[in-house]
Amino acid sequence: MAPDRDYLKDVLNRLLNTPSPSGMTDAVVHLACGELRELGIPYELTRRGAIRARLEGVRRTPARAVVAHLDTLGAMVKGYLPNGRLQVVPIDFWSARFAEGARVTIYSDGGVIHCGTLLPAKASGHTFNLEIDTQPVSWDNLELRIDARTRSEAETRALGIHVGDTIAVHSRPEFGAEGFVNARHLDDKAGVAAILAALRAIRESGELPPVDCFPLFTISEEVGVGASHVMHGDVAELISIDNGTVAEGQYTCEFGVTIAMQDSSGPFDWHLTRRLLDLCATQGIEHSRDVFRYYRSDAASALEAGNDIRTALVCFGLDASHGHERVHLDSLDALARLLVAYLTSPPLFHRDRTPLGPMDDFPPGETQTPDWHEHLPDSPADE
Repeated sequence: MAPDRDYLKDVLNRLLNTPSPSGMTDAVVHLACGELRELGIPYELTRRGAIRARLEGVRRTPARAVVAHLDTLGAMVKGYLPNGRLQVVPIDFWSARFAEGARVTIYSDGGVIHCGTLLPAKASGHTFNLEIDTQPVSWDNLELRIDARTRSEAETRALGIHVGDTIAVHSRPEFGAEGFVNARHLDDKAGVAAILAALRAIRESGELPPVDCFPLFTISEEVGVGASHVMHGDVAELISIDNGTVAEGQYTCEFGVTIAMQDSSGPFDWHLTRRLLDLCATQGIEHSRDVFRYYRSDAASALEAGNDIRTALVCFGLDASHGHERVHLDSLDALARLLVAYLTSPPLFHRDRTPLGPMDDFPPGETQTPDWHEHLPDSPADE
């Protein structure tokens, strides 16, 4: 039941080439829904477009979910400059250092579209000499040069460009011969591609998972909303798929999968994280553990919305997150393999099928090693 690497690369490339900054995600939602239709997996949408699909299992409960987000970083028109260029502000947090030099598309009302480049205010060394290196790295020091004949605010307004127009930063993906993928917005489109590759592998096997699984694709994770409004009442376990940071002081596995033990929202579920580590060990999947201090994912928003669920965070290794990002296909392959192993394994505890239960079927203490295979009855019928 191995994921198809060529399919993973193809769907990732198409996702990366579909602009989807937070607040402008309809096109990428259509793409993801099209993939689910091809796989024969039913789905439904929230009012704004978050996707809740259902991969049918032998039993309905205790159901599980996997979630990744379709939205990305971006920018917005803040105002006009006297020279006809635009002031911009970021959509979510990312450094102006990585915005400098970015090619972008401005999406205005009525289908008006213009391309341009984000530049520091002093961009030419021939004019400003060493000042190009001493000017501040700041969004206040950036301007958007529009690819149009404009040299004044009036001419820019005449182009149909308005304050509040959405700016999509070009992804420009490159798939290298060594297996590296360089692109903007791998966070979290690489995670989406890995989920779809895992679902495809399971569907092609013809095997039913032990319990229902709800693949979730959110549209506002980058601005903190995430999975807060797309959860299903029967879900007992939630795996959030996102990037792990390859950086000094981190232990993220660049060529495998990383199980996060804690992020800025707190520790993840003890039992669920150990189950994932156990699956990596038994399936021979390269992996590591890590802790992230300045990080949150869809799991946090799901818990903050009041869902009583076990959560975990599984990561692909990403270098220079929210900047000039790079991932290796081996990491995405390891992630997809882990998802297949997880979704075809028994749920943690049968008692999780109901929100409240007695003490006698409560999980063993964290210092004990549970037997992962003795928690479901033989009968497939739901009570």
